[in-house]
Amino acid sequence: MAVIEVTKDNFEKEVLKSDKKVLIDFNADWCGPCRMLRPIVDEIAETNDKIKVVSVNIDDEDELAEDYNVAAIPCLVVLEKGKEIKRNVGLITKDEVESLIGD
Repeated sequence: MAVIEVTKDNFEKEVLKSDKKVLIDFNADWCGPCRMLRPIVDEIAETNDKIKVVSVNIDDEDELAEDYNVAAIPCLVVLEKGKEIKRNVGLITKDEVESLIGD
């Protein structure tokens, strides 16, 4: 499944009410490390059907970034049943993203 771009309008449906674990990629177009992380996030979205992967552009969705206390990007947040279970700030490898996601 492709990465789903989410906004405050579809966040509840796509993230909070998801029956799968969700990986949220908080990012911005101007962020170099975010652009470097995106191919990894895309690959995980395409190859791991146990998790839903969504993207939040913090410039467009500053309210969501504030709700999740995103102070630096890239920021990956893992939610399960609507609750945050893990978080990472900064550029990481595919193996580290997979470890963050867990089972």
